[in-house]
Amino acid sequence: MGSSDTNLTSAATLGHWIDGQAVGPETGSRRAPVYNPATGEVGREVALAPAAQVDAAVRSAAAAFPGWAATPPLRRARVMFKFKELVERNVDELARCIVAEHGKVYSDALGEITRGLEVVEFACGIPQLLKGEYSEQVGTGVDMYSIRQPLGVCAGITPFNFPVMVPMWMFPIALATGNTFILKPSERDPSASLLMARLLKEAGLPDGVFNVVNGDKEAVDALLTHPQVAAVSFVGSTPIAKYIHETASRHGKRVQALGGAKNHMVVMPDADLDQAVDALIGAAYGSAGERCMAVSIAVAVGDVADRLIERLAERVPRIKVAPGMDKTAEMGPLVTGAHLAKVRGYVDAGVAEGAKLVVDGRDLKVAGAEKGFFLGGCLFDGVKPGMKIYNEEIFGPVLGIVRATGFEEALKLINDHEFGNGCAIFTRDGDAAREFATRVQIGMVGINVPIPVPMAFHSFGGWKASLFGDHHMHGPEGVRFYTRYKAVTQRWPAGIRAGAEFVMPTMK
Repeated sequence: MGSSDTNLTSAATLGHWIDGQAVGPETGSRRAPVYNPATGEVGREVALAPAAQVDAAVRSAAAAFPGWAATPPLRRARVMFKFKELVERNVDELARCIVAEHGKVYSDALGEITRGLEVVEFACGIPQLLKGEYSEQVGTGVDMYSIRQPLGVCAGITPFNFPVMVPMWMFPIALATGNTFILKPSERDPSASLLMARLLKEAGLPDGVFNVVNGDKEAVDALLTHPQVAAVSFVGSTPIAKYIHETASRHGKRVQALGGAKNHMVVMPDADLDQAVDALIGAAYGSAGERCMAVSIAVAVGDVADRLIERLAERVPRIKVAPGMDKTAEMGPLVTGAHLAKVRGYVDAGVAEGAKLVVDGRDLKVAGAEKGFFLGGCLFDGVKPGMKIYNEEIFGPVLGIVRATGFEEALKLINDHEFGNGCAIFTRDGDAAREFATRVQIGMVGINVPIPVPMAFHSFGGWKASLFGDHHMHGPEGVRFYTRYKAVTQRWPAGIRAGAEFVMPTMK
């Protein structure tokens, strides 16, 4: 990429991407700080788009829609192929953007990009995915076929924890199916979205087909209520997901809104304990727990609890916490000082409610990065339903152990929780695993897999308060979400005249 591309994400104040070009902040527009979590310092500012600027992006996308929708799917797929190549060519710069603004370690940032690219690869197969069905001679001289067509202008509102992967859950499929798209990324780490916009343009995407508006609630509400926005995709907390779903639905839009989670991992007495401990260390503390699929509750069944806690208590303090570009780092900082204070508050609440804090990471100091937003791994024993640290999503490096007497009690704990995003069971017993997968009321289930994120050719989504709307993300569900089904029944004149019929057609 040229120097202009670098300037886009290194400017003191980040703007937007509208109609195929970088757009600076409007005079007098509000700004928000973008922190470097490892140092605690403000790296740059981001402009917060007012409603008028959001409207400009929507109008640009609406104007571009007819031409893009009429573009053959094969040509749209070729743009996705080129975009994939460009992301791979610029993967280091994109990963550094993630580390600098989110804080996760570099290797984890690379993994995030890889998982996002899997959805791009899936979108490259859109000519196959858009094939409809055909029925010949459903009536005398009558044939019928079905097609899927794009919706129009679609919007994506994405969280801070995956600034590349989660947008890629949305826009590759939306674009490949013929829609135009407006991305409203988190204002905490906006640079990656602007860089992806540049790469899409370089890949040959026409101006106006993909736009980025940075902003806060004003920009979100402008998208939710805009008459030219046809569909909204969202990933974030449950209260906001519920608000997004209700507001956008009320304004006649199709909505998929993914909310919060409280992911349980059941450890049965017969589980491979070494495997289970490794899984919990990675799933609970990877990315500092800032994952919607992070395991935050381990349900220890029967006599496995003491052995499990003993091993975790030895491992958690040894997790290498350091700035994300440190090659030895296993866990980086939290995204902002405000979020650090919130997570520490959950640890304080757990102690106050009577849970036993086995490992306390609250006083961690990282040499050379004392002002960074770091929190060491925390481990609780004796966690019970009703406690704040059990009921609510913490989104930090905090793991709670709940003790259960047997399989049925463990299953009931999970099914009784308000969230239904992900869960896992670790066992050698195939019957227990099958029973768990069948009866658990959760959208994504792992059997000896701690973070069961579906591959791109399946679909991602939870149940209960973890999902509002009828469609999950990416995969076949994503194609259905971003398209409308149309059935066509046809007959060509062939000298057949049956006269007017006043009864329900039956295709005799």
